[in-house]
Amino acid sequence: MNTTPASQHTDFQEVPEKEIHLRDYIRVLSKRKVTILTFFLITFLVVFVKTYTTTPLYTASTQVLIEKNLGTNNIEGRNSYYQWDPDFLSTQFELIRSANVTRRVVKQLKLDTKYKHFFLNKQQEGLFSFLSSTKESIKDFFKELLSTGTAEDLESKDSSIKTPFSFEPKTDSDIIAAMIGNNLSIKPVTNTKTVIISFDHENPAMAAMVVNAIVPAYMGEILEIKLASNNYSLQWMTSKADEERKKLKDLELALQKYMRDNDLVTVENKLAIYPQKLDEFSSQLSKAQAEQKQYEALYDQIESLGENYNNIELISIFSKDSVLQGIREKIFEVEQKIKDLSKKYGYKHPVMIKAKAEHALLLKEKKLEIKRIIDSTRSAYELAQSREANLKKLLAGTKGEMLNINERFTQYTIMKREVEMNRVLYDALTSSIKKANVTEQSQDVKVWVVRKAQLPEAPSKPNKKRNLLLGLILGLTGGIGLAFFIEYLDNTVKDGKDIEERFGLTILGSIEQTQGKNDTIETFLLEQPLSPLAESYRMIRSALLLSSPDHPPRSILITSMAPKEGKTSTTCNLARVMSHNDKKVLIIDCDMRRPRAHSLFNLPNSKGLSTYLTGNTDQGFITQVPDEKISLITSGPIPPNPSELLQSDRMQMLVTNMLEKYDFVLLDSPPVQRVTDSLSLGTLVDGVVIVTRSGLTTYDIMEAGLKKMHDIHLPILGVVLNGLIQSGKNSGYYGYYEYYSKE
Repeated sequence: MNTTPASQHTDFQEVPEKEIHLRDYIRVLSKRKVTILTFFLITFLVVFVKTYTTTPLYTASTQVLIEKNLGTNNIEGRNSYYQWDPDFLSTQFELIRSANVTRRVVKQLKLDTKYKHFFLNKQQEGLFSFLSSTKESIKDFFKELLSTGTAEDLESKDSSIKTPFSFEPKTDSDIIAAMIGNNLSIKPVTNTKTVIISFDHENPAMAAMVVNAIVPAYMGEILEIKLASNNYSLQWMTSKADEERKKLKDLELALQKYMRDNDLVTVENKLAIYPQKLDEFSSQLSKAQAEQKQYEALYDQIESLGENYNNIELISIFSKDSVLQGIREKIFEVEQKIKDLSKKYGYKHPVMIKAKAEHALLLKEKKLEIKRIIDSTRSAYELAQSREANLKKLLAGTKGEMLNINERFTQYTIMKREVEMNRVLYDALTSSIKKANVTEQSQDVKVWVVRKAQLPEAPSKPNKKRNLLLGLILGLTGGIGLAFFIEYLDNTVKDGKDIEERFGLTILGSIEQTQGKNDTIETFLLEQPLSPLAESYRMIRSALLLSSPDHPPRSILITSMAPKEGKTSTTCNLARVMSHNDKKVLIIDCDMRRPRAHSLFNLPNSKGLSTYLTGNTDQGFITQVPDEKISLITSGPIPPNPSELLQSDRMQMLVTNMLEKYDFVLLDSPPVQRVTDSLSLGTLVDGVVIVTRSGLTTYDIMEAGLKKMHDIHLPILGVVLNGLIQSGKNSGYYGYYEYYSKE
């Protein structure tokens, strides 16, 4: 009895999103054609009404040349070529729209008195009176908010004290000036230095008069700005020049006093001598230190040898001494003479004695000469030490004098530089004052009217053709966009193809929404048995009978994912078409929370499924529907525990017993997402039919419910799509079965 169809053996999985084709867009447009048409008609109607109810405006335009005055640049010593300034024209445009310029126009043309009625009517005056009163109320509120102290303190305050917020009512001149500024249009002409100034007004003559008065007012404003700026600059520069002149005089006097007090008349010559002396002393000190080191090393070498004159004699100063060299030569000659004489005479020979005496005398003379050189070296060493000490004293003294003179000269240089800087600043201010006097009457901006405004012949606004065309385009594109946006937000089941592609379920059939005002789906099959709607249920019956490979399912559970999707009406109509050909069909209303089957057949509900499952009755709970081949077991009185009753053994026994008496048993069960009744009943039948409603059942609810059913392996026979909106006379199966209705 719980045989799963072959088509449902595959695990449930979400099918990837399909590719969108052109026919899908056409389907959306056809489905949402009411939305598109409604948006289009509303948009076009609003544009149409606005276009034909708007007061026509006339536009007067003047062409003006606006450029920098290059002559001013030449006077100031600047380059004569034009310097590109990206913000120049933007600044001038804002100046033309400024309140000062528009007030000049109002005053010049007497728009606030003579021509006031062209700008302010009674309705506008009432509006501005309301705004003025509102501002006064806000002003009083802020006065109370900012005031502190007791009531007596507030009463004692001077009435002349005002709050930081001042809300004075606008005058007619200010209001008209603001209206002129808002209706001004300024556009530069490409590749030129000219601009087009335009003004819109209901009266063509007033439009031309105002726009022609804008340029003189603008020229007067820039001239006044120039004069005010020059006057301020002259006042500031004159005051600053007086301050700098006094400051320069004080600095010069202070410099002279400092030079006199520090004897700095010849300071520059002294600064040239001291570095030279310092270099000379440094050079002499270096030489003296080198000489002293040389003598010191020589003297230390002599001292280290002591009385060893033979080794002392090897020192370079002794070996190179000419006197000592002469004595050594004489000694050498005497020694050679003694050597020769010793061959002829004995040691005591007078000649030998004389020669030896001469040799001894020369040796003594050599020793004395060596002592003299040693004494001379000692004296030179001591002299070098003394000379080094003297040079160090001279160098230190020179450095001190140079530092002293440098400090005085540094202060002198600082004071002199400050004097020069103030003199340059004073000269620059004096020169600027002279130039400002020369250029006082010149303008930085050159303005010339190229073309004056003429009287407009036809209104420029509104452009009816353009507005209507824009209304058509906006209404059509906006309606299409709104349709696709609504379709994008719509997450409900739309047709059987979506269900098949997304969930892989079989679509048993689709039921269209009834079109007549008095038509009801519950009685439509009885009233029109040959209608396309009746044929839809026959198609569902055929699909059910062929849904199982071995034998057609006899016990079928019909449920839905949420309430109001048409499961009960589908059960009743399906029972009617299955009862043809002398088939016995039984409907069991298993929805014991919100039963509805008995009301569709106009039968009592005093006995039924609940009384049977509780054991209160075993007979008389099956009712034959009058004039139909259908039997019905109503839900009976609502019990407190429907889930426990439906899961009992008596329920399973009831289904088994009924299959022995009837050809088909249809169970109408509660929605899957609300209670678990349908899940428990699904295990008792051959298959489950899911009823969905187009435009009501969402994919999220559908996915969640299917997951519950697949988790317990319920045999799903397929899906019935209910409430399908008919999109055309020849669409789908409707056109295919149109001949039934004709017959």
